[in-house]
Amino acid sequence: MNTPLSLTTPTRSLSLESTIQELPLYECQLDIHCLGIDAAEIFEASPLLPGIILTDQDQILGLLYKEKFLRCMSRPYGLALFLKRPLTILYEFAATAVRIFPGDTLIVAAAQHALQRPQESLFEPLIVEIEPNTYRLLDVHQLLITQSQIHELATRLLREQAEEQLIQAEKMGSLGRMVAGIAHEILNPINFIWGNVGYLSNYGKDLLQLVSAFETELPQLSAKIEQLKEEIEFEFIQEDLPQIIDSVTLGADRLRKIVRGLHTFSHMDESTQRPADLHECIDNTLLILNSRLKQGIEVVRNYGDLPLVSCYSGPLSQVVMNIIGNAIDALMDIVVLEKTMASSRNLVAAGSVQTQAWQPRIEITTKICSGIGDARFDQTARWVSIQIADNGPGMSPEIQKRVFETFFTTKAPGKGTGLGLAICHQIVTEKHQGQLNLRSQEGAGTEFEILLPLR
Repeated sequence: MNTPLSLTTPTRSLSLESTIQELPLYECQLDIHCLGIDAAEIFEASPLLPGIILTDQDQILGLLYKEKFLRCMSRPYGLALFLKRPLTILYEFAATAVRIFPGDTLIVAAAQHALQRPQESLFEPLIVEIEPNTYRLLDVHQLLITQSQIHELATRLLREQAEEQLIQAEKMGSLGRMVAGIAHEILNPINFIWGNVGYLSNYGKDLLQLVSAFETELPQLSAKIEQLKEEIEFEFIQEDLPQIIDSVTLGADRLRKIVRGLHTFSHMDESTQRPADLHECIDNTLLILNSRLKQGIEVVRNYGDLPLVSCYSGPLSQVVMNIIGNAIDALMDIVVLEKTMASSRNLVAAGSVQTQAWQPRIEITTKICSGIGDARFDQTARWVSIQIADNGPGMSPEIQKRVFETFFTTKAPGKGTGLGLAICHQIVTEKHQGQLNLRSQEGAGTEFEILLPLR
């Protein structure tokens, strides 16, 4: 016969992932052939003990619940019937269905099972297997108290997440308003430059034609004019002026596109969906990220024939920017590693086989599809698919399971908040009633697919 022993709780803070083996557990086993008085003495010595595990030849047989034991003892002639006789007789009257819980069972799941039992078995202790063939008892009262604490913890975490998301949304809204203001201020002088660059080009051509006509009509120029032509390098100006005007035109056009991209990105607080050119949204996002893409990352666009899609273009641009930004981060980690290994590769002996250099690449594919395979959606419905794939390091299955969780991040402290993909998922699934799918394999890259319903 074992002496009842209350196991101490491991010094670990409570979390949503806490398991029942982290709770106070009771160790008490009694052979079924022992007398009833042995069980009575155990319960008397340990008033808080909720029950006794009954065994037969060291094999677990069942559970003797303290309340049932006391009810049997309180019956007429109960003491005479059970105290001096083996527990096998008592067990016929107080048998309890045995279900053994693994020690790594979540507290929330165990509490849910306990509350679903019949009324007469509601507070019977649970048998916990902490190791193979090693069993302990868990008091349901303690389990429910802890479950209540976890519920409070979950409520607090949800409130903190909601507050953090509100702060993030306010930041994005403020950023959007600031960017919209800046874009508006920049757009005015750009439009002035763009509107006059055409005149400048025409005027330049006209002046050069006029000078050419003067040279034709007056072949004998004065010495002063000839000297001036040499001083200002007139022949070089004739060649370079059209090229300068073309450069100004290209620069003004690029500025206009960048400002349009900023203007699209600034529409974070749109209240209604509007038809948008998704290709233009993607191109504008790539323009904003161009400085990061210049670090050697190849961007491949496989654009299909898409109609205008009703959406919130600002938040959707935020999704595309976040996914491409994460892809750039993953690719640049490999680029840095490649640079550190470059010297080692250069030391390979002449004549040895050289491996082909790895080229960081982001591939963006758009198309219309149907029958997406999700039973929750109409398989005849048509969807717009935006696939953003990279040839980076990929993700492990464990990371893939949690990638859309709020506050989950694999980046170093200070570099990631864990909100980016969570907000992206919310924008696509809740704001657009679409889907955000992830396909990844370690060492083979990652692909995110944005599916938007085509109405």
